[in-house]
Amino acid sequence: MLRTPLLVAARSSACRTLVERAPVTRGLVSRFVAGSSQEQALPAVQELTRDRFVTLDHLGEDTTDITQAQATVTAYSGLLRELGRRGLADRTEVSVKLSAVGQFLSADGEKVALDNARRICEEAAAVGTTVTLDMEDHTTTDSTLGILRDLRVDFPWVGAVLQAYLHRTEADCRDLRNAGSRVRLCKGAYDEPASVAYRDKGEVDRSYVRCLKILMAGEGYPMIASHDPRLIAIAQKLAADTGRSPDSYEYQMLYGIRDAEQVRLAAEGNRMRVYVPYGDEWYGYFMRRLAERPANVAFFARSLLSRG
Repeated sequence: MLRTPLLVAARSSACRTLVERAPVTRGLVSRFVAGSSQEQALPAVQELTRDRFVTLDHLGEDTTDITQAQATVTAYSGLLRELGRRGLADRTEVSVKLSAVGQFLSADGEKVALDNARRICEEAAAVGTTVTLDMEDHTTTDSTLGILRDLRVDFPWVGAVLQAYLHRTEADCRDLRNAGSRVRLCKGAYDEPASVAYRDKGEVDRSYVRCLKILMAGEGYPMIASHDPRLIAIAQKLAADTGRSPDSYEYQMLYGIRDAEQVRLAAEGNRMRVYVPYGDEWYGYFMRRLAERPANVAFFARSLLSRG
């Protein structure tokens, strides 16, 4: 019941002001966000890469200013060079939201986003790592997949994210199941209309399994982004049934969620990657995490009421 209001609040400037000013917010945000700067995030990355892999997200989205988009590219470039300098590039990649690098600009937004994403890919290639394009709400899907196709001409390792709650995703999985294609399959975290997305949890789960079957039977590299024990068990069975080796797919979970399960999967010889966000622009990401986990909503609401 709370999911839709929270996702609406994620785009509300008034709600953003209230949440950002709440004294309790920073403590809870730190559970999901590794820090407000690269310097704060990298110690967590260093620790995680002892037994797991990492994808780093410099938080920011819905950029409508070209200067801000260029600043995001500069931040990713600096991050990638630092990963190379510290010897972390072989276990750490980056995730990029195209809206953060210019996709929504009124003048030539898609071209700006493509050019900026290309610069990030060039930096990633220079240090020997990869880039995954995050997916946002359904209105950006065609644009994002078009930019993906353009990038993969020169950088065939660029990954994509597909969201199982969208009706179209089975077809997109078929298009992206070929050799060399890297696909992160998640359930989806935006408030989408029933005309384009499954709204019932059971329907979303069933769609996830159908999509996962397509990816596991293909020749690409599936990235199973889920914290759901049942879906993880299904993924393990599909991997066995399709004869996949442990290095031909991976599991992905969010920073701060199900840490013990992350460690368990890694200890069993699976490739386990942690999605680590950092930066000051944490509000939209934080609200979507609250929408996904009712226990966090209850904790946050109690804290707001008791501490203002």
